[in-house]
Amino acid sequence: MKNEKMKDITVIGAGPVGLFTAFYAGMRQASVKIIDSMPQVGGQLAALYPDKFIYDIAGFPKIKAQKLVNQLYKQAKTFSPEICLNESVLQVERLEDGTFELITPSKSHYSRSIIITAGAGAFQPRKLKVDEAGRYEDKSVHYFIKDLNVFKNRRVMVCGGGDSAVDWALALESIAETVTLIHRRSAFRAHEHSLSLLKQSTVHIKTPFEVKSLLGDESIEQVQIQEVKGENTELLPIDDLVVNYGFVTSLGPLKTWGIKTQKNAITVNSKMETNIPGIYAAGDICIYDGKPKLIATGFGEAPIAVNHAKTRIDPDAKIHAHSTHIFTASGS
Repeated sequence: MKNEKMKDITVIGAGPVGLFTAFYAGMRQASVKIIDSMPQVGGQLAALYPDKFIYDIAGFPKIKAQKLVNQLYKQAKTFSPEICLNESVLQVERLEDGTFELITPSKSHYSRSIIITAGAGAFQPRKLKVDEAGRYEDKSVHYFIKDLNVFKNRRVMVCGGGDSAVDWALALESIAETVTLIHRRSAFRAHEHSLSLLKQSTVHIKTPFEVKSLLGDESIEQVQIQEVKGENTELLPIDDLVVNYGFVTSLGPLKTWGIKTQKNAITVNSKMETNIPGIYAAGDICIYDGKPKLIATGFGEAPIAVNHAKTRIDPDAKIHAHSTHIFTASGS
Protein backbone atom coordinates (compact mmCIF):
# COMPACT_ATOMS: atom_id res chain seq x y z
CA MET A 1 0.00 0.00 0.00
CA LYS A 2 2.87 2.36 0.86
CA ASN A 3 4.51 1.89 -2.55
CA GLU A 4 1.23 2.71 -4.29
CA LYS A 5 1.15 6.07 -2.50
CA MET A 6 4.87 6.81 -2.85
CA LYS A 7 5.79 10.06 -4.65
CA ASP A 8 9.20 10.96 -6.03
CA ILE A 9 9.09 14.48 -4.58
CA THR A 10 6.84 15.95 -1.92
CA VAL A 11 6.82 19.74 -1.71
CA ILE A 12 5.94 21.18 1.70
CA GLY A 13 4.48 24.64 1.07
CA ALA A 14 2.22 25.84 -1.75
CA GLY A 15 3.49 29.41 -1.96
CA PRO A 16 5.05 30.86 -5.13
CA VAL A 17 8.30 28.89 -4.79
CA GLY A 18 6.45 25.70 -3.88
CA LEU A 19 4.22 25.96 -6.95
CA PHE A 20 7.20 26.54 -9.24
CA THR A 21 9.08 23.68 -7.57
CA ALA A 22 6.17 21.35 -8.34
CA PHE A 23 6.11 22.51 -11.97
CA TYR A 24 9.84 22.01 -12.47
CA ALA A 25 9.68 18.60 -10.78
CA GLY A 26 6.98 17.68 -13.30
CA MET A 27 9.30 18.80 -16.08
CA ARG A 28 11.84 16.32 -14.76
CA GLN A 29 9.10 13.66 -14.98
CA ALA A 30 8.99 13.18 -11.22
CA SER A 31 5.72 12.30 -9.50
CA VAL A 32 4.83 15.20 -7.21
CA LYS A 33 2.68 15.99 -4.19
CA ILE A 34 2.22 19.42 -2.57
CA ILE A 35 1.17 19.72 1.07
CA ASP A 36 0.19 23.03 2.68
CA SER A 37 -1.51 23.99 5.95
CA MET A 38 -3.38 26.87 4.31
CA PRO A 39 -6.83 26.42 2.71
CA GLN A 40 -5.60 27.86 -0.59
CA VAL A 41 -2.39 27.95 -2.62
CA GLY A 42 -0.26 31.09 -2.74
CA GLY A 43 1.20 31.34 0.76
CA GLN A 44 1.61 34.83 2.17
CA LEU A 45 0.93 36.45 -1.22
CA ALA A 46 -2.61 35.10 -1.29
CA ALA A 47 -3.29 35.23 2.45
CA LEU A 48 -1.88 38.65 3.33
CA TYR A 49 -1.56 40.94 0.34
CA PRO A 50 -3.18 39.63 -2.86
CA ASP A 51 -3.70 43.20 -4.09
CA LYS A 52 -0.06 44.23 -3.68
CA PHE A 53 2.32 44.68 -6.61
CA ILE A 54 5.37 42.38 -6.75
CA TYR A 55 8.45 43.83 -8.45
CA ASP A 56 11.11 41.09 -8.47
CA ILE A 57 9.58 38.70 -11.01
CA ALA A 58 11.55 38.35 -14.25
CA GLY A 59 9.61 39.55 -17.28
CA PHE A 60 7.15 41.67 -15.28
CA PRO A 61 7.95 45.27 -14.30
CA LYS A 62 5.21 44.71 -11.71
CA ILE A 63 2.47 42.16 -11.18
CA LYS A 64 -0.34 41.87 -8.62
CA ALA A 65 0.37 39.17 -6.04
CA GLN A 66 -2.86 37.23 -6.68
CA LYS A 67 -2.34 37.33 -10.44
CA LEU A 68 1.15 35.91 -9.96
CA VAL A 69 -0.27 33.14 -7.74
CA ASN A 70 -2.94 32.35 -10.35
CA GLN A 71 -0.32 32.05 -13.09
CA LEU A 72 1.97 29.89 -10.94
CA TYR A 73 -0.94 27.62 -10.00
CA LYS A 74 -1.91 27.24 -13.66
CA GLN A 75 1.71 26.44 -14.50
CA ALA A 76 2.04 23.94 -11.63
CA LYS A 77 -1.06 22.04 -12.80
CA THR A 78 0.62 21.29 -16.15
CA PHE A 79 1.81 17.94 -14.81
CA SER A 80 -1.16 17.29 -12.48
CA PRO A 81 0.55 17.19 -9.08
CA GLU A 82 -1.48 15.95 -6.14
CA ILE A 83 -2.31 18.96 -3.97
CA CYS A 84 -3.24 18.50 -0.30
CA LEU A 85 -4.45 21.67 1.45
CA ASN A 86 -5.45 22.24 5.08
CA GLU A 87 -2.83 19.69 6.14
CA SER A 88 0.12 20.40 8.43
CA VAL A 89 3.14 18.10 8.39
CA LEU A 90 3.76 17.44 12.07
CA GLN A 91 6.56 14.89 11.78
CA VAL A 92 8.91 13.41 9.18
CA GLU A 93 10.44 9.97 9.65
CA ARG A 94 13.18 8.44 7.54
CA LEU A 95 12.34 4.81 6.75
CA GLU A 96 14.77 1.89 6.47
CA ASP A 97 14.80 2.01 2.66
CA GLY A 98 15.77 5.72 2.67
CA THR A 99 12.29 7.01 1.81
CA PHE A 100 10.24 9.26 4.06
CA GLU A 101 6.96 9.17 5.92
CA LEU A 102 5.32 12.57 6.38
CA ILE A 103 2.81 12.48 9.21
CA THR A 104 -0.14 14.90 9.33
CA PRO A 105 -3.02 14.94 11.86
CA SER A 106 -5.20 12.83 9.54
CA LYS A 107 -2.85 10.50 7.64
CA SER A 108 0.65 9.67 6.43
CA HIS A 109 2.23 10.57 3.08
CA TYR A 110 5.20 8.74 1.57
CA SER A 111 7.95 10.20 -0.58
CA ARG A 112 11.40 9.40 -1.96
CA SER A 113 12.52 12.97 -1.33
CA ILE A 114 11.21 16.19 0.24
CA ILE A 115 11.62 19.82 -0.76
CA ILE A 116 10.58 22.32 1.91
CA THR A 117 9.30 25.62 0.49
CA ALA A 118 7.38 26.84 3.53
CA GLY A 119 8.31 30.50 3.18
CA ALA A 120 8.90 32.09 6.57
CA GLY A 121 7.09 29.26 8.34
CA ALA A 122 4.27 30.13 10.71
CA PHE A 123 3.90 33.90 10.97
CA GLN A 124 2.14 36.57 12.98
CA PRO A 125 2.34 40.33 12.36
CA ARG A 126 4.35 42.49 14.74
CA LYS A 127 1.68 44.49 16.51
CA LEU A 128 1.55 48.22 17.13
CA LYS A 129 2.62 48.74 20.75
CA VAL A 130 0.06 51.38 21.61
CA ASP A 131 -2.51 50.81 24.36
CA GLU A 132 -5.53 51.67 22.22
CA ALA A 133 -4.50 49.61 19.16
CA GLY A 134 -6.37 46.45 20.13
CA ARG A 135 -9.80 48.08 20.21
CA TYR A 136 -9.44 49.27 16.62
CA GLU A 137 -8.16 46.01 15.09
CA ASP A 138 -10.31 44.68 12.23
CA LYS A 139 -11.90 48.15 12.05
CA SER A 140 -9.34 50.84 11.32
CA VAL A 141 -6.01 49.26 12.35
CA HIS A 142 -4.86 46.93 9.58
CA TYR A 143 -1.95 44.47 9.52
CA PHE A 144 -2.91 42.95 6.15
CA ILE A 145 -4.48 44.44 3.02
CA LYS A 146 -6.57 42.17 0.83
CA ASP A 147 -8.43 44.85 -1.11
CA LEU A 148 -7.02 48.31 -1.79
CA ASN A 149 -10.48 49.63 -2.63
CA VAL A 150 -11.42 49.47 1.05
CA PHE A 151 -9.33 52.64 1.44
CA LYS A 152 -10.92 54.58 -1.43
CA ASN A 153 -11.19 58.30 -0.58
CA ARG A 154 -9.99 57.71 3.00
CA ARG A 155 -7.16 59.30 4.96
CA VAL A 156 -4.59 56.57 5.48
CA MET A 157 -1.43 56.44 7.56
CA VAL A 158 1.14 53.70 6.86
CA CYS A 159 3.67 52.74 9.56
CA GLY A 160 7.01 51.16 8.72
CA GLY A 161 10.30 51.72 6.94
CA GLY A 162 10.84 48.67 4.73
CA ASP A 163 9.81 47.67 1.22
CA SER A 164 6.32 46.61 2.25
CA ALA A 165 5.47 49.92 3.93
CA VAL A 166 6.80 52.00 1.03
CA ASP A 167 5.08 49.79 -1.56
CA TRP A 168 1.73 50.06 0.25
CA ALA A 169 2.05 53.82 0.54
CA LEU A 170 2.70 54.09 -3.20
CA ALA A 171 -0.12 51.68 -4.07
CA LEU A 172 -2.59 53.65 -1.92
CA GLU A 173 -1.61 57.04 -3.35
CA SER A 174 -4.04 56.88 -6.27
CA ILE A 175 -6.89 55.41 -4.20
CA ALA A 176 -6.89 57.12 -0.81
CA GLU A 177 -7.73 60.77 -0.21
CA THR A 178 -4.37 61.24 1.51
CA VAL A 179 -1.50 58.93 2.43
CA THR A 180 0.98 59.58 5.23
CA LEU A 181 4.04 57.36 5.73
CA ILE A 182 5.55 57.40 9.21
CA HIS A 183 8.88 55.82 10.19
CA ARG A 184 10.79 55.98 13.44
CA ARG A 185 14.13 56.40 11.63
CA SER A 186 15.24 59.09 9.19
CA ALA A 187 16.15 56.62 6.42
CA PHE A 188 13.97 53.94 4.82
CA ARG A 189 15.16 50.40 4.07
CA ALA A 190 13.28 49.97 0.79
CA HIS A 191 14.77 49.45 -2.67
CA GLU A 192 16.30 52.54 -4.25
CA HIS A 193 13.81 52.61 -7.13
CA SER A 194 10.86 52.55 -4.70
CA LEU A 195 12.41 55.40 -2.71
CA SER A 196 12.82 57.40 -5.90
CA LEU A 197 9.11 56.92 -6.67
CA LEU A 198 8.26 57.87 -3.10
CA LYS A 199 10.10 61.18 -3.43
CA GLN A 200 8.12 61.97 -6.59
CA SER A 201 4.78 61.01 -5.03
CA THR A 202 2.23 62.98 -3.02
CA VAL A 203 2.73 60.74 0.03
CA HIS A 204 3.35 62.80 3.19
CA ILE A 205 6.50 61.54 4.94
CA LYS A 206 6.94 61.85 8.69
CA THR A 207 10.42 60.89 9.98
CA PRO A 208 11.73 60.22 12.55
CA PHE A 209 8.33 59.88 14.22
CA GLU A 210 6.34 57.09 15.85
CA VAL A 211 2.72 56.60 16.84
CA LYS A 212 2.12 57.72 20.42
CA SER A 213 -1.67 57.29 20.80
CA LEU A 214 -4.89 56.71 18.87
CA LEU A 215 -8.08 58.68 19.40
CA GLY A 216 -11.65 57.98 18.31
CA ASP A 217 -14.86 56.25 19.32
CA GLU A 218 -15.78 53.26 17.10
CA SER A 219 -12.87 53.82 14.73
CA ILE A 220 -9.74 55.96 14.62
CA GLU A 221 -10.35 59.66 14.08
CA GLN A 222 -6.94 61.08 15.04
CA VAL A 223 -3.45 59.80 15.69
CA GLN A 224 -0.87 61.49 17.87
CA ILE A 225 2.70 61.06 16.68
CA GLN A 226 5.87 62.03 18.53
CA GLU A 227 9.38 62.73 17.33
CA VAL A 228 11.78 59.93 18.27
CA LYS A 229 14.27 61.22 20.85
CA GLY A 230 12.58 64.60 20.63
CA GLU A 231 9.76 66.65 22.11
CA ASN A 232 7.78 67.51 18.98
CA THR A 233 4.29 66.01 18.71
CA GLU A 234 1.56 66.29 16.08
CA LEU A 235 -2.12 65.38 16.02
CA LEU A 236 -3.21 64.17 12.58
CA PRO A 237 -6.73 63.31 11.35
CA ILE A 238 -6.88 59.84 9.77
CA ASP A 239 -9.43 57.11 9.01
CA ASP A 240 -7.16 54.05 8.77
CA LEU A 241 -3.79 52.95 10.10
CA VAL A 242 -1.82 50.33 8.15
CA VAL A 243 0.95 48.75 10.24
CA ASN A 244 3.92 47.19 8.42
CA TYR A 245 6.41 46.21 11.12
CA GLY A 246 7.15 42.78 9.67
CA PHE A 247 6.31 39.39 11.08
CA VAL A 248 7.25 37.18 13.99
CA THR A 249 8.01 33.82 12.40
CA SER A 250 8.33 30.29 13.72
CA LEU A 251 9.45 27.01 12.17
CA GLY A 252 6.88 25.19 14.31
CA PRO A 253 7.01 21.36 14.24
CA LEU A 254 9.84 21.49 11.69
CA LYS A 255 12.26 22.17 14.55
CA THR A 256 11.70 18.62 15.81
CA TRP A 257 12.61 16.89 12.54
CA GLY A 258 16.37 16.93 13.16
CA ILE A 259 17.02 19.50 10.42
CA LYS A 260 19.83 21.95 11.11
CA THR A 261 18.59 25.55 11.40
CA GLN A 262 20.10 28.99 11.78
CA LYS A 263 18.32 32.27 12.53
CA ASN A 264 14.92 30.59 12.27
CA ALA A 265 15.72 29.23 8.79
CA ILE A 266 16.95 25.92 7.36
CA THR A 267 20.65 25.64 6.57
CA VAL A 268 21.37 24.23 3.09
CA ASN A 269 24.43 23.48 0.97
CA SER A 270 25.04 24.31 -2.71
CA LYS A 271 22.66 21.49 -3.68
CA MET A 272 19.90 23.09 -1.57
CA GLU A 273 20.17 19.96 0.58
CA THR A 274 19.72 19.99 4.34
CA ASN A 275 21.81 17.96 6.77
CA ILE A 276 19.38 15.07 6.14
CA PRO A 277 20.10 13.41 2.77
CA GLY A 278 17.00 13.52 0.59
CA ILE A 279 15.49 16.59 2.26
CA TYR A 280 16.00 19.89 0.44
CA ALA A 281 14.76 23.45 0.94
CA ALA A 282 14.17 26.47 -1.31
CA GLY A 283 12.80 29.98 -0.89
CA ASP A 284 12.68 32.12 2.24
CA ILE A 285 12.69 29.06 4.50
CA CYS A 286 16.37 28.34 3.75
CA ILE A 287 19.56 30.26 4.42
CA TYR A 288 23.16 30.38 3.17
CA ASP A 289 25.86 33.05 3.02
CA GLY A 290 24.99 36.02 0.84
CA LYS A 291 21.38 35.04 0.13
CA PRO A 292 18.92 37.83 -0.80
CA LYS A 293 15.38 37.03 0.36
CA LEU A 294 13.48 37.56 -2.87
CA ILE A 295 10.86 35.49 -4.65
CA ALA A 296 13.20 35.53 -7.67
CA THR A 297 15.91 33.89 -5.58
CA GLY A 298 13.54 31.09 -4.60
CA PHE A 299 12.62 30.52 -8.25
CA GLY A 300 16.32 29.93 -8.94
CA GLU A 301 16.77 27.63 -5.96
CA ALA A 302 13.83 25.39 -6.90
CA PRO A 303 15.44 23.78 -10.01
CA ILE A 304 18.66 23.18 -8.06
CA ALA A 305 16.76 21.29 -5.37
CA VAL A 306 14.68 19.36 -7.91
CA ASN A 307 17.66 18.38 -10.06
CA HIS A 308 19.60 16.99 -7.12
CA ALA A 309 16.51 15.23 -5.76
CA LYS A 310 16.01 13.70 -9.20
CA THR A 311 19.56 12.32 -9.43
CA ARG A 312 19.30 10.96 -5.91
CA ILE A 313 16.15 9.06 -6.91
CA ASP A 314 17.56 8.08 -10.32
CA PRO A 315 21.40 8.10 -10.42
CA ASP A 316 21.29 7.79 -14.23
CA ALA A 317 19.35 11.04 -14.63
CA LYS A 318 21.16 14.16 -15.80
CA ILE A 319 21.86 16.69 -13.07
CA HIS A 320 21.09 19.58 -15.42
CA ALA A 321 18.51 19.64 -18.20
CA HIS A 322 17.32 22.46 -20.46
CA SER A 323 13.56 23.01 -20.57
CA THR A 324 13.43 22.56 -24.35
CA HIS A 325 15.04 19.13 -24.01
CA ILE A 326 12.71 18.14 -21.17
CA PHE A 327 9.52 18.99 -23.07
CA THR A 328 10.82 17.23 -26.18
CA ALA A 329 11.61 14.12 -24.16
CA SER A 330 8.20 14.11 -22.48
CA GLY A 331 6.38 14.57 -25.78
CA SER A 332 4.82 17.90 -24.70
